[in-house]
Amino acid sequence: MDFELNEEHRMLRDSVASFAAKELQTLAEEMDDNDDWPEGLWRKLGDLGINGITVGPEYGGAGADILSAALACEELARVCPAVALSWGAHANLCCNNLNVNGNEEQKKKYLPRLCTGEHVGALGLTEPNAGSDAVSIQTSAKKDGDCYVVNGTKTFITNGPDADTIILYTKTNKEAGAKGITAFILDTKFPGFSVSRRLDKVGNRGSQTGELFFEDCRIPAENILGQENRGVAVMMSGLDVERAFFSSYALGIAEGAFALALKYSKERVQFGRPIAAFQFIQGKLADMYTQIEASRLLCYKAAIMAGQAERGGKGTEVHKIASSAILFAAEMADRVCEQAVQIHGGYGYCREYPVQRFWRDAKLGTIGAGTSEVRRLVIAGELIKG
Repeated sequence: MDFELNEEHRMLRDSVASFAAKELQTLAEEMDDNDDWPEGLWRKLGDLGINGITVGPEYGGAGADILSAALACEELARVCPAVALSWGAHANLCCNNLNVNGNEEQKKKYLPRLCTGEHVGALGLTEPNAGSDAVSIQTSAKKDGDCYVVNGTKTFITNGPDADTIILYTKTNKEAGAKGITAFILDTKFPGFSVSRRLDKVGNRGSQTGELFFEDCRIPAENILGQENRGVAVMMSGLDVERAFFSSYALGIAEGAFALALKYSKERVQFGRPIAAFQFIQGKLADMYTQIEASRLLCYKAAIMAGQAERGGKGTEVHKIASSAILFAAEMADRVCEQAVQIHGGYGYCREYPVQRFWRDAKLGTIGAGTSEVRRLVIAGELIKG
């Protein structure tokens, strides 16, 4: 077993880390204060070459693997989790989904502008009454000539207010349950689509999250992603990759908070010496570091396995490994960020210190891409079946 990244992965990681330090360090606090996405940032991410990181070069992407995408997400989240979240929804939930499941014409039409950052991507799955129980979605799509007419509502959609292209899940046969789901590629200029409201979140501010409304929205039949009534296969295969990918988002958040806590502990003097000299603080730092490193191994393993499965690998072990990675990483990030605030003391509870931003941002990791509770159910189900 080789635990070292290869040269290509190291170069990518270092390139994204350099970009984050240069471009996002000062933007992170502004985004949090204003809850706004900076003008031109999508284009800069496109110029960096990561908007279509897993998309083939023939469509304008980098043609990299899922581990590369996870490394990029980790480095963005280490500095600005909000950017990592929106970028992940664009690059993974939309672009990668389209790259894997789209036909040639669909990929030629939509991927190039998504890769440059000219267009923004999103995934439309969650509904007001269908969160963890994703297959119970009620947004309907009915065939009408060469179009499908869509009605319904989606909520908690990352990039929803800004998106140009959305991978949208609907019910085309409500009586068939999970076997009646169809995925579409939605152009947000299609008539009948609107953003009903933008959600005001506690964390990951700047990453735009919205509620979407469909009233007789007409989508051409040629925009079906995959096959009619076979959308659940697209959904479930995408969930494994999503969970593996976003586990690195939690990992990056923990690393960012830990770096702040370690630095502060060396600078903050109490009782005549830095608080890093006290065993209670040393114990916290040791535990935080150990949890981060344990999480890193699981996250990278999940990313590698998810990439193999996407390329046609057999077996279902990736279901429990991907769920395990995001379960462990998200709860680890929650703990690490809480301890990072504790090490800062009263200053950690003040908005002028960035550690509290990581603390607020981390919580989403235990909720999005299936809650911690659902992840445990997935893992247990796979263990029992096995």
